[in-house]
This record gives sequence, structure tokens and C-alpha cells, in this order.
Amino acid sequence: MKIQKLTLAMTVLFMASLSFVSCTKEGPAGIPGKNGEDGVNGQDGTAGCITCHDNSQALFAKTIQWEASTHATGGNYARNTGDCATCHTSQGFLGFHDGSYDPSAPGAAISNPNPPNCYTCHNVHETYTEADWALTITGTVAMFNTTQTPDFGKGSQCASCHQGREVKPFPVEGGADYTITSAYWGVHHGPQANVVKGTGLFEPGTGYANGTHSNMTNTCVTCHMAEAYGTEAGGHTMYLGYSNHGSDVLNTAGCVSCHNDNSALLVMTTALQTEVAAMLAELKEKLDAMGAMNAGSDAPIAGTYAPEVAGAVLNYKAISEDRSLGVHNPTYVKRLLQNTIEALP
Repeated sequence: MKIQKLTLAMTVLFMASLSFVSCTKEGPAGIPGKNGEDGVNGQDGTAGCITCHDNSQALFAKTIQWEASTHATGGNYARNTGDCATCHTSQGFLGFHDGSYDPSAPGAAISNPNPPNCYTCHNVHETYTEADWALTITGTVAMFNTTQTPDFGKGSQCASCHQGREVKPFPVEGGADYTITSAYWGVHHGPQANVVKGTGLFEPGTGYANGTHSNMTNTCVTCHMAEAYGTEAGGHTMYLGYSNHGSDVLNTAGCVSCHNDNSALLVMTTALQTEVAAMLAELKEKLDAMGAMNAGSDAPIAGTYAPEVAGAVLNYKAISEDRSLGVHNPTYVKRLLQNTIEALP
């Protein structure tokens, strides 16, 4: 019995030593000593780890927030080929921006795709200092369907993917008839950057202007990554709403620096979203009646149309897929929908 216990103890000690070794990295060598003298100790290989992996639990909080996010759970990262991979996979996103992944190359695909994660947005484990929190994408964003290259501040990381895909050719007001090629035609599912900055959409008529949200220094992250409500909203969940005893609640933690009356903010938001929803419904009804879209579906019907009709389909899809019902850019969205409805033949 004693021999068995001794053997078990030695086994546990051996495994523990392996575990420690596996978590240890070799640091820089120390200064060589003179003949007959000890050299200066080198740097502990794990000394920088504590910068992030400390006892504050901040990193753990960010991790569990991300695990509850759509980035982690609903990003369709199995879509690992061609253009899809550049936003649906972490490796494709980074490869597209550093030039190591060409989505137009024959057979372009990402092996073992990952969803967007810490390494997608941050320079993790490069210096083992706070510099590793730096974002992988900064500065201006090259956007499709427009020559504009806006700067979203820290939100440029988000806008790099959350913009409408290229529509080529783009419908021109008063131009030639336009052919919608399939039920999947349009700016796709993430045109938030276009709406926030009021660019890259079909703009019939005049009178366009942007609201104050377009001028926020860090756009997306100011509201979507405000102080977290557990793993339900804010922080690295990036959700803006959560459920409280069956009622939907707006996480206004990022709004209060500008909107100091929370009750008035909620009333204004509800009124705006109600107005925009009604305009979207009116536009959709017209497009259904013209045979450009399927009733009961957001899918367009392939065919040739006046450019104003094709543009209206594009705008309907964009504002619907933006999913803020005007909050991202109230002034611009209301004018866009009003002009789009009026431009229909």
C-alpha cells in the first residue's frame, strides 16, 4: 500500500512538473560572465505574461463576454472560401488585410477556420506588454461602392467587415435599366458602416446629411462596447440590448455621455424606430407590388428594372440589414427612405 501511495505521489509530481514546463517560455539570455565569474541572470520568460494574465479577472470577463457574442456563436465561420472567408473567418480577415490571403485566387480557402476571436482584433502575444492590446486594423477604411475612405476611430476594426459588399455595376439614378442577377443580390448582411457614415448606398434626390453619430470619434465601440451588463450586453458581447424579466432593455451605458436624460433618450429612440419601421414597410409594399421583391421575404426577384427600382431594393436591404432602425444615423436614414419611396415610378 505504501509503495502504491509513493508511486501515485511521484506520478502527480511528475505531471505537475510537465504542466509547469509547458507554461514556461525561455526568456532572453543574460550577459555572459567573465572567466571564473557568474554571469547576470537572464529575464524570466514568463515575466511579461502577468501584464494580461493577472489576478484582476479582467481578461476572464472579456473572454466570457466574447463567448456569448455573435462573433463566437453565430459568425458562420464554416464559410471559409473566397470573399466569405475574409469576414467569416479570423485567418481570412487577417490574411486579406496583410496580403497573405487572396480571396480572388482560384480555390481560395482557409483551412481549419476560426471565428473572429482575440487574435483577430488584437496583437496578442507579440510583445507580452500592454501593446498586445493594440488593434490589428486602425485608420481609414477602404469602402466598397464609394471612393470615400472614412476613419471610424477604434470602430475601424468593426467597419472593415461591417460594410456592404461590392455591387458592380452600381445602379445610377436616371441611367440605364438594371439587371438584378439573383435573390442574393445587394450589399449583403453587414452594411452598418455605410449607414453610420451615410455613404455607398443608392441616393436618389437631394437633401442628404448625416446625424451626430457619424462624427463620433470611435463610432461603433462607443455604444456597442460600453460598460458590460454581465454577458448580455456591452463589453465584448457587443450587444446593445438585453432581457430583464421578459422585458427588452436598451444598454445605454455608452449613450449617457451625450444623452444625459435616459428616459427622454428611450422615448426618442422608440419614436425614431417606429417611424423608420413604417417607412421600410411602405417601401417593401411598393416593391412587392412592382414584382421586384417577394412578398413575405426579403429576397429580390431576378430581372431587369428601372435603376430607381433596383436602387430601392438595394436601400431596403441595406437599412433592414443595418438592424438599428435608423439609430446609427437618423437624419440620413429618414431622408434616404423618403427619397427612395418618392423616386419609385
